[in-house]
Amino acid sequence: MSYEHELTVLNPATEEVVATVPAATAADVDAAVARASKAQARWAAVAPADRARLLRRFADVVDRHVEELARLEVREAGHLLGNARWEAGNVRDLLAYAAGGVERLNGRQIPVPGGLDITLLEPLGVVGVIAPWNFPMPIAAWGAAPALAAGNAVVLKPAETTPLTALRLAELALEAGLPEGLFQVLPGHGPVAGTALVEHPEVAKIVFTGSTRTGRDVMERCARQVKPVTLELGGKSPNIVFADADLKTAVDPFSFLDNSGQDCCARTRILVQESVYDEVRELLADAVASVVVGDPADEKTQMGPLISRQQLDRVRRLVPSDAPGLRGIAPDGPGFWFAPTVLTGEAPDSEAAREEIFGPVAVLLPFTDEQDAIRLANDTPYGLSGSLWTRDIGRALRLSRAVKAGNLSVNSHSSVRYWTPFGGYKQSGLGRELGPDALTAFTETKNVFISTEGPAQ
Repeated sequence: MSYEHELTVLNPATEEVVATVPAATAADVDAAVARASKAQARWAAVAPADRARLLRRFADVVDRHVEELARLEVREAGHLLGNARWEAGNVRDLLAYAAGGVERLNGRQIPVPGGLDITLLEPLGVVGVIAPWNFPMPIAAWGAAPALAAGNAVVLKPAETTPLTALRLAELALEAGLPEGLFQVLPGHGPVAGTALVEHPEVAKIVFTGSTRTGRDVMERCARQVKPVTLELGGKSPNIVFADADLKTAVDPFSFLDNSGQDCCARTRILVQESVYDEVRELLADAVASVVVGDPADEKTQMGPLISRQQLDRVRRLVPSDAPGLRGIAPDGPGFWFAPTVLTGEAPDSEAAREEIFGPVAVLLPFTDEQDAIRLANDTPYGLSGSLWTRDIGRALRLSRAVKAGNLSVNSHSSVRYWTPFGGYKQSGLGRELGPDALTAFTETKNVFISTEGPAQ
């Protein structure tokens, strides 16, 4: 397959061309990594307090451009304007949080006989970050901010469909005073620029967010060089609703409709105790029918389009129009629109119930008791996130231990906080991002033993 040397960015709501940008080649990746290596050597020598100050300045510059970044995200990704403002603000907050860790990135002193033993945390070097199209800004920052704070350089490859906010962030990094070459953005095709970045011998680590299928390929390529990876991959998260729950809160449709369902943490399997199944179904029918789908730049809109024609075709394949379910309304005409949908006739082992659809679609499934809920929740190759709804604290704790997922919420649909760890079980990924230990994931631990034994008498 041949690839164009240019990427065309479309507005998902109108299908109009927003911009065209050059597509990086393997030679461009080589040149970027060479620049990054030189910049990283200088950056690692910067005093921790000064490195932290520059990252805080970067956060301040992003803060001044939140509205600009948000509106750019609306145009290239079809995100709701309010959501896009949150995403830009998340980049700002994560940079400031990572800056706070620079001066606390400490080794240890370990008691040993005959000397002093210390550990040093040293930067890896050049880190490659491959970001997805569903949350282009925050997920790029999940990798880049702690990597920079730990003393590394970053080469970021954004998704083909959403390179514009990443390019703008690179410009803002220079405006903030970060050294040239330290944070570079290379838009390009995955099999060309992405593969070159993954396989480059001078790239010390890869952070990848995307599909499980592509994540396997990234991991295999990194394994050939014994190169560490952090992978945040697919999800098919359960929303487990017991009869004693606050049902109106528990069945919030935006637990699976946020970002038009293009969210690895979306609660797309709604597991409901049999005794309240009909009540929940009625609540969902009313909620889905009332969702306002339309122009993402309109403050009144509640759900926007899918990212691309390719994604729309995938959702249509997995969710036929005649499948039994509850449906809302989506616009006609230009744009990649799919109506909010809850499938009600699926078996637990059906493709729609097990595969990540990545669209505004959930599956409603009944369960009998606690053990049945656990069985259904774990009956998936994924294990990224999920919610448990019950007023019984003992049950909540039992299920929190039993459900195989990296991020669980009790009586909440929230999954991500930049100050707490994030990552998945099983085929949802490898490693953890965010939280207080994020910086250490971008360091090597060096052990140094210093003998205190004097010369033999």
